[in-house]
Amino acid sequence: MEVTTRLTWNDEIHLRKLLGNVSLSLLYKSSAHGDSIEAMLQRCSHQGCTVTMFYINCNIIVAFMLGDYSNLYENSAELNDSFWFSVQKKDDATEIETLLLNIAPQISDKELVGRSLKKDIFLIRLYNNTIYLTDVITKKLKLDFYGFKKYLECEVFRVEGFKDNLDYAKKIMKAGEHRNRLLAEIRDYKPYADLVPEIRILLVGPVGSGKSSFFNSVKSIFHGHVTCQAIVGSDVTSITEQYRIYSVKDGKNGKSLPFKLCDTMGLDETEGVGLCIGDIPHILKGCVPDRYQFNPHKPITPEHSTFITSPSLKDRIHCVAYVLNINSVDNLSSKMLAKFKKVHKEVLSCGIAHVALLTNVSNCSEVLQDNFLNMSRSVTSQSKVTIVNKMLGIPISNILMVGNYASDLELNPMNDILILSALRQMLRAADSFLEDLPFEETGAIVRVLQPCI
Repeated sequence: MEVTTRLTWNDEIHLRKLLGNVSLSLLYKSSAHGDSIEAMLQRCSHQGCTVTMFYINCNIIVAFMLGDYSNLYENSAELNDSFWFSVQKKDDATEIETLLLNIAPQISDKELVGRSLKKDIFLIRLYNNTIYLTDVITKKLKLDFYGFKKYLECEVFRVEGFKDNLDYAKKIMKAGEHRNRLLAEIRDYKPYADLVPEIRILLVGPVGSGKSSFFNSVKSIFHGHVTCQAIVGSDVTSITEQYRIYSVKDGKNGKSLPFKLCDTMGLDETEGVGLCIGDIPHILKGCVPDRYQFNPHKPITPEHSTFITSPSLKDRIHCVAYVLNINSVDNLSSKMLAKFKKVHKEVLSCGIAHVALLTNVSNCSEVLQDNFLNMSRSVTSQSKVTIVNKMLGIPISNILMVGNYASDLELNPMNDILILSALRQMLRAADSFLEDLPFEETGAIVRVLQPCI
């Protein structure tokens, strides 16, 4: 008879993402294989990294363990570090709290015990389905109990696709926490002085550079799964033929977030192909409507039926992101470079904030420093950043790197951090632009926003 897990599909997805898109294989289930340490060891020894789950009502307490169960006896020379986290269901949402424990679990008197300074920190008694956690752990994991608690079931899963390395494990665990902090910061973001309801970020770059993919990646993160609203492709000519102003909702039915990503036709080195440079000033000033059909041979004019003749500050572009494939920045033709410089000249003349976005980063984990606050520059990426810095004069702090979700099926916390960090930097740049606007452009808006006294 096949043994099935209590773990729901959604909970499994959350746990796999937390550990870096690993695979989980059920090894042991206490109700099916026996409530004893011996039964657990028989099925779980020599299996490498594992997660052990204790089901308490609708919540799950999870222990992720490096190393092997066969090394857990008190006289073992090897010690295995562990991470604990809780999966809690609240208001139809799943919340995950994590805790790094540099405490090696050991088997003592048929119990699984973790001790620090000769004091029990956690204790599992399989023979009577009981778990003990000290109040330090329960507070960190935001559990509503401490001491001894009966659990409904214990299951152990083999973790496949995870590097058996403590530093990597710490980085993966911290990545989830940092990702959540970035999400919260962007959800709480408000444009400078409430001058506009949302920030408009223009994505400009060559055909196939990853403009549409960046929007899809941002939307995927806030929806919790990979999605593809903007059409992407690898054709030699631009897939995007319309000007699109995309909003992003916080979840499928959530509220719209305070920014919009504006996608353009790709730049092409050939005249009469791709985005017409003459459209750029009109786009920057907010004169081009959503779904305007680009004409590579001539720009939009005020005579066009949908031309916005009197755009307000909220219609304008507040930040421009020059999107480039990191693998091709040193191979831009002189004609493509000339087009970029024409675009950049228009952006500078409007005083609009700007950043560079390098896409197709192959290993996001190696790009990020351990504290996730800065990107570590490898020799390769540093040379690409220097090229863009010299090419467009963009400060190095505003040259960002991402790995878009172009062919991935699952989200990855490392990718998410780079994408969210890039988005946050764009919003900060836009705020600087708004703050620097002359009073004659913002004074009337501020007066309207101020309450009457």
